[in-house]
Amino acid sequence: MNVPLAKAVGQPVSRVDGPRKVTGHARYAGEFDVPGMLHAALVLSTVPKGAVAAIDGEAARQVPGVHVLVTHENAPRLPYRRMAQRPQVDAQSGDQLQVFQGPEIHFNGQPVAVVVAETLEQAVHAASLVTVTYEEEEASTTFDIDRGKPPSSGNEKAGRPAETSMGDADAAFAAAPVKVEAIYTQPREHHNAIEPHVTIARWDGDVLTLYDKTQWVDNDRKEIAHVFGIPEESIRVVSPFVGGAFGSALRTWPHVTVAALAAKVAGRPVRVELTRRELYTSVGFRPHTVQRVALGAERDGTLTAIIQEAWGQTSAYEEYAEVTLDPARNTYACPNVRTRYRLIEMNTNSPCPMRGPGVATGLLAHETAMDELAVALGMDPVELRLRNYAEKDQHKDLPWSSKALRECYRIGAERFGWSGRQPEPRSMREDGQLIGFGMATAAYPAHRSEASAEATLFSDGTALIRSAASDMGPGTYTSITQVAADALGLPVEAVRFELGDTDMPFAPVHGGSITLASVGTAVEAACRVLLEDLSNVVRADPDGPFANLSADDLEWRDGGAVRRGGGELVTFETLLRGLRLDRIVGQGDSAPGDESKTYSSCAFGAVFAEVRVDPDLGTVRVHRIVGAYDIGRVVNPKTAHSQCIGGMVGAIGMALLEQAEWDERFGRVMNGNLAEYLVPVCADVRELDALFVESEDRIFNPLGVKGVAELGICGVAPAIGNAVYHATGRRIRDFPILPEKLL
Repeated sequence: MNVPLAKAVGQPVSRVDGPRKVTGHARYAGEFDVPGMLHAALVLSTVPKGAVAAIDGEAARQVPGVHVLVTHENAPRLPYRRMAQRPQVDAQSGDQLQVFQGPEIHFNGQPVAVVVAETLEQAVHAASLVTVTYEEEEASTTFDIDRGKPPSSGNEKAGRPAETSMGDADAAFAAAPVKVEAIYTQPREHHNAIEPHVTIARWDGDVLTLYDKTQWVDNDRKEIAHVFGIPEESIRVVSPFVGGAFGSALRTWPHVTVAALAAKVAGRPVRVELTRRELYTSVGFRPHTVQRVALGAERDGTLTAIIQEAWGQTSAYEEYAEVTLDPARNTYACPNVRTRYRLIEMNTNSPCPMRGPGVATGLLAHETAMDELAVALGMDPVELRLRNYAEKDQHKDLPWSSKALRECYRIGAERFGWSGRQPEPRSMREDGQLIGFGMATAAYPAHRSEASAEATLFSDGTALIRSAASDMGPGTYTSITQVAADALGLPVEAVRFELGDTDMPFAPVHGGSITLASVGTAVEAACRVLLEDLSNVVRADPDGPFANLSADDLEWRDGGAVRRGGGELVTFETLLRGLRLDRIVGQGDSAPGDESKTYSSCAFGAVFAEVRVDPDLGTVRVHRIVGAYDIGRVVNPKTAHSQCIGGMVGAIGMALLEQAEWDERFGRVMNGNLAEYLVPVCADVRELDALFVESEDRIFNPLGVKGVAELGICGVAPAIGNAVYHATGRRIRDFPILPEKLL
């Protein structure tokens, strides 16, 4: 049986969910209208460590409209059963925060009570009347690298090792004729998505329905089932639209448990919406990380030693670790590489993945150090990277399933005009501004997980595709629709994709740039099964209306069937109606094979940035950024371009603006709001461009894709920092690069 030729894949199809979003018809988690719904407001701890000594909630209970006040004193005991295997999005050791199960305080901002009332205003007012006294203990609120501990065995198994070594990096560094060594700091950063985190919980007897902002509905169901000790089949999670997340909605946070618990106690549905300030303590963040990088090289630029050490922030109650040192191990060819990773336990809420987790942080230090080495050598930064091009993943000792990074360097440099760069710092000026050019390598590992999908073809010639995936903005609705349209030979307009519901076939986490490689291949498989089943129906009725269509010679194209070699097209509508079928359904599954044992897979890119710096004020403006990327087969160049420039905007914040102001006295972020936590705005964004090299990776997955969302932020911040050095001659290693640091 032949499959249809591709028509939609590769085309810049506009977002199929766009009209629903701009007209207000897209329903987000907090917008479901649940009859009888109550509203909740949290009461948060004001000390970083200790225990609740007493809670006086009498005044809160007297507020009109208040139904219940839940604290550790009256909350039902929850089993919090241990999971046989922790989800990859969770911390890999320690215990998750167990809400209202005891008086212990682990961080400032921990929920200690929840008020449930008829209206949100009543709940918020009542919560403000709750008085809590504490037995305070000495807390760990300083980022002290001397307290660093190696990751636990759970994190070692998850690919975050304490130590790795190849060759003798220390001896090679000591003997290197050219060397650089420096400390780089990246502060704590927060996601600040447009949509705050919201959960609505409704119990119907022993059956729980959750409307939740989540990037993984199946994980929500699994984790809440373990918390409450009930079967997964008794929980349904619904999340059709996510208004941005960047990793903050990957795991199931305590407020989801609070909503379900409060609804159980109140006997009515309950809605919990986190405030902007609560988003800084109730969900995770990119952890504060300090890194030491030491590079040794021959005078011709050949790397002889790479040493990279990292100290990352984690909470005191569970251990979150990242793949911060992966870039040091496999970005460049070098015979001697050593890495060392340590975690700093602090009385804070747990960190979590934030776009390009670990890798973007590791590249920030590594690519800045590479630029410093280029300066020490008097060598062009692009040439230095080409001189040390990694033809294989040397850490795993595996070939790349595909790699077009050389082409990324070439076309990125050409589009940017890199050849016009004058090497000397402070040598380029225009209109009184210092001009700087900088570049960096981008890379993010390509992963794939098990996924399932269902495809239904109706007798009117339309199709419905369903999978419990998520779409927080990268264009999942659209790209999956394109894949299904080509697999069935239908126009995009005839295909509808539904996602975000645990009643649908299983899908993996919507993070790590794995969705298209995982869910897309499952959708394609489901469509193939559907067409095969339809062939079998035709084959089973040799005397039927389509006896002239021998199933062995059947060819699917253009929304119907035709005999191979010629003949009249029989449309799906005619076929199904003639067979007296109103629909036919195909179920498809996809899973990674053994390719990861024989190949290493990664998406690559080269980023070039131009900055303009005011020499008197120290203000930096990113004038333009060009990124050239190898992401495998590009299903939708429009949404892929959008992902890349969106990552660039986020990285402008990483390089120049974003930092949580941590007060060690209180163990709390002091600028936990959108007024004082600075993110890029329209005035900060000038000319952004993303190019895609021709590439397919059929070894990695049948669709040939590699993922783009995480890659878009990787390498951009160091490229900007390197451009600032070129413009000013000042090397800022403590990010973000603020005017006062330049002055």
